[in-house]
Amino acid sequence: MPRFIVERELPGAGALGTDALRDIAERSNDVLVGMSGRAQWLESYVTDDRIICVYVAADPESIREHGRIGGFPVTAIHRVVDVIDPTTADERPPAVRSRADAAGA
Repeated sequence: MPRFIVERELPGAGALGTDALRDIAERSNDVLVGMSGRAQWLESYVTDDRIICVYVAADPESIREHGRIGGFPVTAIHRVVDVIDPTTADERPPAVRSRADAAGA
């Protein structure tokens, strides 16, 4: 299943306490149980006014359904097409063989 980044605009999200975040996580988990594996929540990042979530899901509609049932805002959904990190700079494609090498010269 593809991976998605989900933006949830939630003014004051960064001021939510541990109990409120725990309640959100519990509600999310409860909704996901009833979705027959069509969506899986991996993790979320809380900023001042947003919660940015990482999901694996069958499609964007599954994420919208999760938000609708759980009462979570869904501001934007972005499909992840690739992942890079600092080690990406170290990776080099294999050397291209010359025609002479390919011909056995």
